[in-house]
Amino acid sequence: MRFKLIVVFADDHKTDTITKAAREAGATGCTVITNARGEGLEEKKTFLGLSLETQRDMVLLLVEEHRARQILETVGEAGEFDTTPGTGIAFQIDVEDAVGVTHQVESITPSLEEEEL
Repeated sequence: MRFKLIVVFADDHKTDTITKAAREAGATGCTVITNARGEGLEEKKTFLGLSLETQRDMVLLLVEEHRARQILETVGEAGEFDTTPGTGIAFQIDVEDAVGVTHQVESITPSLEEEEL
């Protein structure tokens, strides 16, 4: 089984919406790293040295490759990435190999076989 890693950077108030939408689209879990920082097209705004930017989270989703595109699109819609500038980004990366995913493979194999029929 082949996997993709979906990496999401989003405003922290969107994290729960994004993770719920990803699960509904077929993701079996995720890892959330809080307090990520970044900068987009424009420099960060500060007031007396304090950042005025919203807090960001990084969400990592290891997903089966046949479901990856649908999950990526669903995450983008849930996070409003294409409709609201500065809310976040998401992208996917090929995973060469993974360990520790035996239970995930066992749980999704039957549904993947049904999709092929």
